[in-house]
Amino acid sequence: MRKISIAVVSLFTVNAAFAQQELPMPDGTPLSYNPAITTGVSFLTITPDARSGALGDMGVATSADAFSQFYNPAKYAFAEKQQGFALSYTPYMSKIASDISLMGVSYYNRVNERSAIGTSLRYFTLGEITLTNNQGEFQGVEKPNEFSVDVSYTIKFSDNFGMAVAGRYISSNLRLRGDGETAANTFAVDVAGYYESDRIQMSNSEGRLRAGFNFQNMGPKVSYTGDTNFSSNIPTTLRLGVGYDYILDNYNTVTFYGETTKLMVPSNLQPTFIDANGNGEYDAGEQVNSRFQEYRDIGWFSGMFKSFGDAPGGFGEEMREFTWSLGAEYWYQNSFAFRLGYFNEAEDKGARKFATLGAGFKYNIVNIDVSYLLATGKVQNPLENTLRFSLTFNFGRDYYKN
Repeated sequence: MRKISIAVVSLFTVNAAFAQQELPMPDGTPLSYNPAITTGVSFLTITPDARSGALGDMGVATSADAFSQFYNPAKYAFAEKQQGFALSYTPYMSKIASDISLMGVSYYNRVNERSAIGTSLRYFTLGEITLTNNQGEFQGVEKPNEFSVDVSYTIKFSDNFGMAVAGRYISSNLRLRGDGETAANTFAVDVAGYYESDRIQMSNSEGRLRAGFNFQNMGPKVSYTGDTNFSSNIPTTLRLGVGYDYILDNYNTVTFYGETTKLMVPSNLQPTFIDANGNGEYDAGEQVNSRFQEYRDIGWFSGMFKSFGDAPGGFGEEMREFTWSLGAEYWYQNSFAFRLGYFNEAEDKGARKFATLGAGFKYNIVNIDVSYLLATGKVQNPLENTLRFSLTFNFGRDYYKN
């Protein structure tokens, strides 16, 4: 197992340290502003399963499967099987180390025609970190990790619409001995909804419309120091999506999906300065207010609402805080699937851009899914050129759709 340095850990703790950083203020240059929004426990934003990974990291309005807990648990009330159990494995930053990965486990049970329960575990490990002192002497080995565990309840309000509530416990243990940090713990709630139409008769085929939403990870901030003055928002996210099945015949179905997401986290505040000479511009030596404390004082609950209208650049920048994904899925005889997807994020908000592809195989009660990611932007993706795997077992009675 390859060992990685403590520098790698800093890639994952940067969100927690954000509140302690100082913006660079070179003499004679305008005040800097970082438009990219950062959060703590960002492992919650990594897509854990291969099917969604092949569709451009979307899942709020895709058809129900055992991994729905991670995107939209309201879909469980529309599952075709009574129960499902799923496992997934995602290598992470495989070009740097072989022991960093995300693992997911989920289970659901349709207890009756109108309701379902679900649960999942998401576990992110940074492998083994070898510690040394300034002289290069061995100081021990640490195994930092993060995980979340949750449960959900889904109820159908009609034959075509259902809603779900999920509760989540989150723990992030990235501390290394002697660094002064503690494990960060918090909780979060999801509120989700899902609509699935009956079959729509078309001239040469039939169709089915899907739509979903999820207010995901709504909860208090986390602190890696035990000091609430140095706490970080968790990745509270709004997910909105649509999909449409083209049922060509009894053997062939093509589905097109679209999804958009937005972090419901306040935008970073632009620094201010005391204009000592009254010229309206920042000059070397003038006092700067980074506004970090003001940003930290924004509560997580009020920050969710504030996030829809606080971008310093106005409406245009607010719209750039939305990511979008497009995807397509083809099924043959409900036994083989081929998938394509694309994900886009604005250049100044993270610049994640990538294409995805994958396949799925279904035999009896077993589903096997794989996906592959190709970065298309300037920013290198930690999952680039990485295969993701998922395994699902579906069992129990069948639920037929209209």
